[in-house]
Amino acid sequence: MSLLVRTHLRLARTSIKENRTRSFLTCLGIAIGIASIILILSLTGSISNLITSEIGNSQDLIVVRPSTSKDELTSVIEELTSANSFERSNLQIEDAATIAELEQVVAAAPIAQSVVTVNDEDNVVASATILGTTPDFFTINPLTFRYGSAITDKNKDTAIVIGHTLSLYLFNTSNPVGRTLVFHGQRFLVVGVLEEVMDTVNFNNTDYNNIIVMDINVLNDLIGSLQVQQINVKVANTGELATTAETIRTALIEQHSGDTNFIVAYGEAIAHPASALLTIISGMLAVVAGVSLVVGGIGVMNIMLVSVAERNHEIGIRKAVGASSRNILMQFMFESLILSILGGFLGIILGYIFAFLVSIVTPFTPFVSWHIILTVFLTTFAVGVLFGIYPAIKAATKNPIDSLKHYR
Repeated sequence: MSLLVRTHLRLARTSIKENRTRSFLTCLGIAIGIASIILILSLTGSISNLITSEIGNSQDLIVVRPSTSKDELTSVIEELTSANSFERSNLQIEDAATIAELEQVVAAAPIAQSVVTVNDEDNVVASATILGTTPDFFTINPLTFRYGSAITDKNKDTAIVIGHTLSLYLFNTSNPVGRTLVFHGQRFLVVGVLEEVMDTVNFNNTDYNNIIVMDINVLNDLIGSLQVQQINVKVANTGELATTAETIRTALIEQHSGDTNFIVAYGEAIAHPASALLTIISGMLAVVAGVSLVVGGIGVMNIMLVSVAERNHEIGIRKAVGASSRNILMQFMFESLILSILGGFLGIILGYIFAFLVSIVTPFTPFVSWHIILTVFLTTFAVGVLFGIYPAIKAATKNPIDSLKHYR
């Protein structure tokens, strides 16, 4: 049996070597599909790790968000679109104060975002993101400061905290503490600059590097009709998250006169809608990668059919000297599998090269896992079998007399 396998491998290798260019192009078709799969799995794995890490750092956190009765895809898109989220939010600034008074609650901070034009003496940002909240926000969120300090109850009326990147753009320095910004005709003092945040995925759906943080009541007075995106709640006892979440839900239902159009989330549910959107996008990209892989598989089938047609005389001779239909079938199946597996290895290399290039311009590092490699190997094996079986059967069922009549 081992001799037969070695013979099949030798014949397949000889055939591939004799048609190097054709074989390479066939492998390249498979490699493009595999590279797409590797890129998708690598990036989604990296994002999943970021989300998991975010959840791991939020074991004492409960998040209250507006709810919706729409389908999953529409709901996720709207939750990630701040404007739509604000328009349908029924949460109020006062809800955070109500939650803060409950037992087991350490701090509660409402969060609302708006886009305004800000300027200092020299530079202007036409669409800066303002995050309105309370001083409790800095108690709940594990943010560190490069310079200065957080907003307090004493200075919240005129103080702001800005992100590292925005600081460089507006003030051309990483330490603008003590300088002022103007928006909506009012001047605000920079009291703190956040340390640069490398992981931009977080449960607040906020880019901390390009944010201005200020008191939510002051922001509401400036722009009016401010809608609360969510309320972050820090609890004293992580073992009573479920109980505390139910207490918060009951208190808000009473506060809203029976309205239940909100979600009280904790644990893995905090990652929604980011995790839900990731699943949707991954599925859509996987379909695209699958299509390219099918195209590569069709290329394998096409080349194998050409190979069968070119080797009619060889098939006739082999059958004439005693080779069985099974031997012929296995010979061409081995060739198909080798082409597919070679394309898979090339795809793995290309996929991780692309993932590394993407990681240069994004915060997502390439994710390498043996699960991914195993998935790729099984995929290439399946492609080799599925798209090689028909040409192999066609070769195996040829009449030896008719085959001997053909000359290459």
